[in-house]
Amino acid sequence: MRQRKNFHPVLSVLLALFLTLAVFVASSHAVTLADAIAKTPKGVERGMINPDAPPGFLNIRGAPEVDYLWAFLWAVWVGWIFSTVGAFGGIMAGVGHITIFGLGDYAGSFKNTSPALNRLITDSIRVSNQWLVSLSALISSINYYRMGRLVLPLGTALALGSVTGSILVPVITAGRIRLSEYIGYFGLCVFVIGGFLFYETTSRGQTRKKNARAAAKAFEEARGRRKNREAADASEHGVKIVQWGLSRVKFTFYGVEFSFAPVIPLAGGFFIAALASFLGIGGGFLFVPFLTSIAGLPMFLVAGTSALTVLIGMVVSIFSYMVIKGIVIYWPLIGIELFGIFAGSMIGPRTSRYIPDIWLKRLFVVLALYVGIRYTSKGFFGHSIVPPF
Repeated sequence: MRQRKNFHPVLSVLLALFLTLAVFVASSHAVTLADAIAKTPKGVERGMINPDAPPGFLNIRGAPEVDYLWAFLWAVWVGWIFSTVGAFGGIMAGVGHITIFGLGDYAGSFKNTSPALNRLITDSIRVSNQWLVSLSALISSINYYRMGRLVLPLGTALALGSVTGSILVPVITAGRIRLSEYIGYFGLCVFVIGGFLFYETTSRGQTRKKNARAAAKAFEEARGRRKNREAADASEHGVKIVQWGLSRVKFTFYGVEFSFAPVIPLAGGFFIAALASFLGIGGGFLFVPFLTSIAGLPMFLVAGTSALTVLIGMVVSIFSYMVIKGIVIYWPLIGIELFGIFAGSMIGPRTSRYIPDIWLKRLFVVLALYVGIRYTSKGFFGHSIVPPF
C-alpha cells in the first residue's frame, strides 16, 4: 500500500485552512491596534510615538522600517535550515524579527508607557514567526512526500498528539505555572538532547541504530549511482507503507523495514506539545530527537516527517492567535519574507541529499547547542547571552 495516494486530500484541506486565515485578517481587528496607538503617549522619547515620523512596522509612526532585501535573505536562511533538519525555523525567524530587525527592542520600549501596545507588537512578532515556519513546513512536507522521504502515518500521529497537548495543557495549567522557573532547566535538557544525538553519530552510538544506518547507507549508495538526483529520491525505494493499523504500522525505506505502535507518537506528540506550551516555543527541535532516537529513523526521513507535524500545529496556533485573539501582522514585511521562505524551502530538501546522514545529525547538534546556551543563560542569569537577547 503506497502512502502517496492519501496525502493530497490532506494537504488540500490544510492549504484551504491556511489560506482562509488570510481572508479573516483582511479586517484583522485593526481597531484594537488603533486604540492601543491612540492611548500611547506622543513624543520623541523612548516609549512614545512620534506623530511626525514616517510609518514603519504595523504602520506605526516611528516604528522600525525593515530592509526588505535583508528580510528576504534572512527568510531564505530560515526556510533552508528548517527544511533541511526539520527544526529551528521558529527560533531563527525570531532571531531575525526580534534582534536583527530590532522589533523586539521596539516592543520593549512600550513596556511601561503602553503595555497594551507592547503586547500587541510582541504577539505580532510571534505570529509572524509562525507564518514563516508554516509555509516552510507546508513546502517541505510536499517536497519530501514526493521524494518518498516522509512517513505519513507517523507524522500524522505525532501531529494529533501535538494538537491535543496544545489545546488541553494551556486550559489545564493557565495561571498555575511560573514559566521562569523552568527556562534554565529546559536549556540544560536541550544540552542533554544535543549530547545524546552527538553520541549517536559516533561509531559506538551508531551500532544501536542498525536499521537507520542500513537505510541511510542504501539511500546514499543509490544516490551516488544515479546521475539523475531527482530519480533517486522519487524511486520505488522511497517510503512504502506495508501495514497501517491501530496497533502497528510498518513501512520500508530502501528495502529496510521499520515499525511503530501509533500510541507512542501520539503520547510523544502530546508531551512535546505540553513542554512547548509551558515554554512558548514551537517544539520542532524536540520532534527531531524523538524521530531519530525513539522512532529510530534516519535523518533522511526525519526532516519531512517533522515538517508535517509542525505544519499542523502551526496552523492551529495561527488560527488561535489571528482569528480568536485578533492579532495582526504586517503583511508588507511578511509577504516579502514568505517569498524568501519559499525559495529556501525549495532548496533545502534538494541539498540535504548531498549531506551525509551523520552530518545532518551533527548540524542539528550545533543548533541544539545554540538553543541550550540561550535558554540556560536566560533562565539562570536573567538574559540570553546569544541572540535574540
